[in-house]
Amino acid sequence: MNSYGVGGEPTVEWDVMDSGIGPLLLAATATGLVTVAFHARPAVRDATLDRLRTRFGTEPVAAPGSARLAEPIRELAAYFAGEPRDLGLALDWSLTSGFHREVLRELASGVPYGTVVGYGELAARVGRPEGAQAVGAAMGANPLPVVVPCHRVVESDGGLGGFSGGLETKRQLLALEGVLPQPLF
Repeated sequence: MNSYGVGGEPTVEWDVMDSGIGPLLLAATATGLVTVAFHARPAVRDATLDRLRTRFGTEPVAAPGSARLAEPIRELAAYFAGEPRDLGLALDWSLTSGFHREVLRELASGVPYGTVVGYGELAARVGRPEGAQAVGAAMGANPLPVVVPCHRVVESDGGLGGFSGGLETKRQLLALEGVLPQPLF
């Protein structure tokens, strides 16, 4: 299948995969992975597909076994199986722009597996040392969590900060990467 559907509209393919933190909806364009949605049960799945439909002006296509999604699914499955790795996937950044995109690109390239960064430090890296709250907003709007590792951004005092997937999911991801101890139960 090519990257464009009828009338030259971009094709967005999606599938849901099981992970160590529950079902994830993955969607990709010809450019690359465009979104990852946590807790992809029907209500979340439908809301995510509605956002993609609105943004791209075309119906997202359910594509189990899609060649476009094969590599992201393989890489994420290995990540959740505990294989240490940075996910070097092709990404479509079209769901973010401006300062948010700048912060997310820095996060993706500059905060490797098994490390964390403070909101303020990340703000300073993109030239806005006073922008810790704006970095927090960028993390909350991250369309590619796990792949663009917003779970690695923490408060300067060691607190976890917020997380769109829920704090327990953030704890699980940081434990998987060896940053936090595994939960006792």
